Amino acid sequence: MYTIGIYIFTLGMIIAAVFHKKARKMVVGISQTYLLLRRHIKKTDRVVWFHAASLGEFEQGRPLMERLHAECPEYKILLTFFSPSGYEVRKDYEGADLVCYLPFDTPGNALSFLRLAHPEIAIFIKYEFWHNYLVTCRKKGIKTYSVSSIFRPDQYFFKIRLFGKYPALRPIRQFDHLFVQNEVSKQLLEEHGIHNVTVVGDTRLDRVIAIKNAAAPLPLVEQFVGNAPCFVAGSSWGPDEEIYIPYFGQHKDWKLIIAPHVISESHLRDIEQLLENAGISSVRYTSLEQGECSPTDKEIGALIVNCFGKLSSIYRYGKVALVGGGFGVGIHNVPEAAVYGIPVIFGPNNQKFREAQALKACGGSFEYQDAPSFATLMDNFINDSEALRKAGEAAGSYINANAGAADKCFNAIFK
Repeated sequence: MYTIGIYIFTLGMIIAAVFHKKARKMVVGISQTYLLLRRHIKKTDRVVWFHAASLGEFEQGRPLMERLHAECPEYKILLTFFSPSGYEVRKDYEGADLVCYLPFDTPGNALSFLRLAHPEIAIFIKYEFWHNYLVTCRKKGIKTYSVSSIFRPDQYFFKIRLFGKYPALRPIRQFDHLFVQNEVSKQLLEEHGIHNVTVVGDTRLDRVIAIKNAAAPLPLVEQFVGNAPCFVAGSSWGPDEEIYIPYFGQHKDWKLIIAPHVISESHLRDIEQLLENAGISSVRYTSLEQGECSPTDKEIGALIVNCFGKLSSIYRYGKVALVGGGFGVGIHNVPEAAVYGIPVIFGPNNQKFREAQALKACGGSFEYQDAPSFATLMDNFINDSEALRKAGEAAGSYINANAGAADKCFNAIFK
């Protein structure tokens, strides 16, 4: 049934490619994979294959890839993506010898891909459990590992039972070892007879620490903030903006930096309209870069970051951070902000995000549901400097105390 579903999905994507740009990129990219493998992978190469669904999973695997690249140059690193949003951003990633799309998970594709790539080791990041690839890896004797995976009782693996067995767990049983994020995941798997499991935490924490240590200063942002307290809204969405922007219209002693998740002209204009309605003057980051106005202009209360690649460095200038998405598909990268030792707040859709729950438990992050609960949180931070300090300290301490997952995985796999 699974394979039939994959064939149907493949056909659907081919049809969708006629009408949708993202689907077209994926289908065209997949069609080039075998040619790329023939060109760049020799029969004598020793290959380690990393697979990430998209950009977030790539960041979780990146600490392992970079250490492997530095310490084991005898290996070629093959990196595959499933989503165009990951591939298009990281197709030129220098830490891998080849970056390409992963063909759809049919038995024939799995055989052809693995014949050409011939990896010694395959590493699947987080939620990547492709049945035919994993079964074929096992048959070919390819060592396979799951890194930063996490399991919950409500996942489909543990819901469908036929003749006393759980068929959805078959791909999970193909792994040589699973490096999971928490004890709950390990216990769930062991209850179903899967014992080759080690709790190591999330490699994402190692990555955010590395990003922080390598972050370049941003003089324009530093000049804009000056000595004022600053609120950084990262990966911001409309429902978040409708709550926090009016609040800062009443607290203009704070500077506001907004890095929207979607940088489209229509979204930028919506943000500017909300700011105008709140009586907050604003400027776009690119306008500062082009010298259209001065970052030290005291009349400007909000900086809109209308470009990519700066958010992880911008968090350092905040006293409090918001991570968006909590009123939609789910919150984005909470550790990226928490690593700077500042409290992080977010909307209600955060239950499936382990770091968010752990940071809430230790007092480093907080949830808001609406404008009144947001105001209560911020009023407390503004009026109680000790509460602000303790929350930030808890956030930073959690990140540092739980780092090291990448080292544990690397040592177990390659040493």
